[in-house]
Amino acid sequence: MHAITRFTLIGLIGAGLAFAQQNKPPASPPAEASTTINGQAVTIKYSSPSVKGRQIFGPGGLISHDANYPVWRAGANSATALHTGTDLMVGDLRVPKGDYTLYVLVSDPDHWQLIVNKQTGQWGLTYDAKQDLGRVPMKMSVPAAAIERLRIELTPTSLTLAWDKHVASVALSASH
Repeated sequence: MHAITRFTLIGLIGAGLAFAQQNKPPASPPAEASTTINGQAVTIKYSSPSVKGRQIFGPGGLISHDANYPVWRAGANSATALHTGTDLMVGDLRVPKGDYTLYVLVSDPDHWQLIVNKQTGQWGLTYDAKQDLGRVPMKMSVPAAAIERLRIELTPTSLTLAWDKHVASVALSASH
């Protein structure tokens, strides 16, 4: 094989590998949960990481290495974004219509608190407690089987986070 042909073949293989890596799905793909309350959209946008055999919560767990621990970004990558087109009650916290960031206080893996923060558009590891609108306790349960990929679910009456061996939920309703 001529040197020029070998270099061409090596170049094509390299380009193919680079293309394949660019088209690989992200490790924590974007996800969205939405519902309608009071005729208005309520939406949460987040990145959904996987367990991949790792310890997630508790001392030494994956998220315990984040700079803001025990505050967790409720996902991966960019901060988890909440948009509500109506005034809400999240547990006993009044949340005026608008845009917010969600975090979760997980210092006790069996008793979480949802944090609604007024700062928006930041990377998930950027957290300023002075921007908290408030915190609400979440109802905890254990799933029948471990949940591999983080799921956030919205219904007109609840917000639920489910990942690994934890399910945490809080009541939602229209604020009057």
